[in-house]
Amino acid sequence: MNREKTATEANDNMLVRASQGRGRAKVTHAVVVIFLEFFAWGLLTTPMLTVLRETFPQHTFLMNGLVHGVKGFLSFLSAPLIGALSDIWGRKSFLLMTVFFTCAPIPFMRISPWWYFALISVSGIFAVTFSVIFAYVADITEEHERSTAYGLVSATFAASLVTSPAIGAYLSAQYGDSLVVLLATVIAVLDIAFVFFVVPESLPDKMRLTSWGFPISWEQADPFASLRRVGKDSTVLLICVTVFLSYLPEAGQYSSFFLYLKQVIEFSPAAIAAFIAMVGILSIVAQTLFLSVLMRTIGNKNTVLLGLGFQLFQLAWYGFGSEPWMMWAAGTVAAMSSITFPAVSALVSHCAAPDQQGVAQGMITGIRGLCNGLGPALYGFIFFLFNVELNDVPHKAMIPGPPFLFGACAVFFALIVAFFIPDDHRMVDAKTCSTRKSSSASTAHAQSASPLATPTSDAEDIEPLLQDSSM
Repeated sequence: MNREKTATEANDNMLVRASQGRGRAKVTHAVVVIFLEFFAWGLLTTPMLTVLRETFPQHTFLMNGLVHGVKGFLSFLSAPLIGALSDIWGRKSFLLMTVFFTCAPIPFMRISPWWYFALISVSGIFAVTFSVIFAYVADITEEHERSTAYGLVSATFAASLVTSPAIGAYLSAQYGDSLVVLLATVIAVLDIAFVFFVVPESLPDKMRLTSWGFPISWEQADPFASLRRVGKDSTVLLICVTVFLSYLPEAGQYSSFFLYLKQVIEFSPAAIAAFIAMVGILSIVAQTLFLSVLMRTIGNKNTVLLGLGFQLFQLAWYGFGSEPWMMWAAGTVAAMSSITFPAVSALVSHCAAPDQQGVAQGMITGIRGLCNGLGPALYGFIFFLFNVELNDVPHKAMIPGPPFLFGACAVFFALIVAFFIPDDHRMVDAKTCSTRKSSSASTAHAQSASPLATPTSDAEDIEPLLQDSSM
């Protein structure tokens, strides 16, 4: 009897310690992971331009777009699976995996440029750190705190780029690219070690499996199944179309803009680093101060609409601008447009159940991954069509940036679509689909017990992902 009592107390103490360990999981952990990862990549801004030009002297924009396009498409394929598995097995192991494979190509920039670009492409399978990070943040924050926390994480991404490109450019000019690559590699290893030794698990034990298995359906992990389900619910469709149309030009811009500033607008490496720092600082202010104020005053949906408006103006200015001062002015607008993604993530998180945060963020990250594949390739192809190449003679044209005008048109349609997004919807637990498939009797019971359950038939076993919470 005493032994049983002692064992019970020991188990209770273990649960208390585990609970306390989870309590130590903070947004700060997510912030540090994101900062170190993108600080390492920010250092490589100047060496990346050099390696691109030396490796692909012909059609540099096009090849740059194809490399990042393959990476983005692989991220699109893997994001739903990683998000769904992190809902079951926990965030930490998948966070470690995504950070490791995202940073793995860095040392190969000097070892072998061809291997470097090949690994960048393949690393897209696991390069979905933001998906896991946002699910991690959702685990440890209340719903009313989530938009601010997402803004802080997104602002950290901008903060990591405030100084790292300038530091990388200075070290590259003084000591060569090899030192910069070495420093970036050390920081990447530090990030991996931080996740392994410091970052605690955020997902409660009762929501995780204690043994390894494969307790999810392929439908949850299939990105194309997610796209097929999108059309079954109007709210999912509107959110995903908005994300696709707004992030497609952003992904293309992110992959080629530094090359564009250097070749077309004739920015020096120091000017590029200063430009990135300015936009980064303003983005931090926008995503911390302005985002929280806007979310409280005008609401989630209107914040998304405002961010899209800033993005539309910024892309149009990039497209027609031909002078350096125009790029600097448009950069200030670009910083304000950075509020869009954290606002969308908060909207999706509001729709998702606590045990479906990984699936929800994985869906959005999957759409962004598809954009990361299509955007760079599309921008590279448009640059190629308009004969914008990296040569010794700077390119001059009536419309200096045709891809940015295309992006402005896409964001205009995103603005129209986002206007029709309802304000109050809830996501149905995707795992109920496999439950209903296992037994028709349990299906009937689930439908009678839950107001979120939807009737099914043998002909069509697909439920809407989102459903009006007032129903």
